[in-house]
Amino acid sequence: MNKTIKFLVTKNNNRCRLDVYLSKEIKDLTRSYIKKLIEKKQIKINKISILAPSTKIKTNDKISVNIIQVNKNHLIPKKTILDIIYEDKDILVINKPKGMVVHPGAGNFENTLANALIYKYKKNLSNINGNLRPGIVHRIDKETSGLLVVAKNNFSHSKLSKQFSEHTIKRKYKCLIWGVVRPLKGRIETLITRNKKNRQLMCVSELNGKKAITNYNTLRVFNIKDVPKISLVECELETGRTHQIRVHLNYKGSSLLGDYKYGKKNLKFKKINTKFFEKLSNLNGQALHAQTLEFLHPTQKKWVSFKVDLPKDFKNLLNLLNDLSS
Repeated sequence: MNKTIKFLVTKNNNRCRLDVYLSKEIKDLTRSYIKKLIEKKQIKINKISILAPSTKIKTNDKISVNIIQVNKNHLIPKKTILDIIYEDKDILVINKPKGMVVHPGAGNFENTLANALIYKYKKNLSNINGNLRPGIVHRIDKETSGLLVVAKNNFSHSKLSKQFSEHTIKRKYKCLIWGVVRPLKGRIETLITRNKKNRQLMCVSELNGKKAITNYNTLRVFNIKDVPKISLVECELETGRTHQIRVHLNYKGSSLLGDYKYGKKNLKFKKINTKFFEKLSNLNGQALHAQTLEFLHPTQKKWVSFKVDLPKDFKNLLNLLNDLSS
């Protein structure tokens, strides 16, 4: 069964490429899959089938996307280089790069972490979450980098899942945000639910949703000439809701650098430091990195801690901000 998603183009996306626009608007939809939909005449602008992914959209264009639902019961193994931080007979800890989806979703069945895991480990992974999520205990967003723990067997999976549900696993993220969050240090506790106006997004609700708790600490505020005010923030999650940090930052009136779903889509500056603008333009995805992961090992019954450095684009931008501040 197929489903159709419709969009009305705003002026912020005027003259944007069709494939770029749709890959940002529809979660987990790759540009290669969008191309396939165009070839099959499943994408229309103002009720007219489009022939090229490079088509420039205009303000007030009405776009309809008929997503072909593919029934996939089995993963296709995909040879992929994985950055494995730790591994034993029960678990492995992976540093996921930006741009990689954790498990299959709409339009992406072959290039996920799950495909890579099934290629390398075959059936030597937990199957509690089904055939499409072998070993997957938790996830992070496609454009977020950082640490994930994977279970090699159902016993370890069960023990890890219990720690997640009881909020005893420690997860710390580093992020760069626009402006300053007040107070500089605090705890955000809300309900998070799906956005009624845009089902691809989440939002804070006063009436319904799942409880979400984010503890944050502003590590540094950058006040630099010809650069908008930026803060380096550390977030520690007590819960793990979809897009939690991004939603909570939006709730506090801020957003991540590079986040075009919950932040500003087209940034315009009257005057801007050219070096900063270059580093910002080279930022792949949002400036959000799952840097620290700590938990009780499911079989060894000892507390284990893992930490990875920031990805290169994030680190380069942060180094520049530090240099400009000195």
